[in-house]
Amino acid sequence: MHTKVKNYSLGFCLFVFLFVTIGGGLHLNPGGAFLAAATGTPLMIYAFNRRSSGDCRPEHVPSRLAGNEVRYGSDRSDNSD
Repeated sequence: MHTKVKNYSLGFCLFVFLFVTIGGGLHLNPGGAFLAAATGTPLMIYAFNRRSSGDCRPEHVPSRLAGNEVRYGSDRSDNSD
């Protein structure tokens, strides 16, 4: 629950940031700035999620492996196959 609230609040803050910076920087009217921020927010979230690819999650959070995938640990032995 806490994570969901945090994600939504970060999305809202990103929307407000884009609304102010795009609207002010491009000198758009309020409707145009709202439309630009409304379409830019999901795009930026998607791009950030694709770029980070979930590598920054803590170790206690399970990874999103498919049902048939196997996670292999590193073999520290010097034996080669």
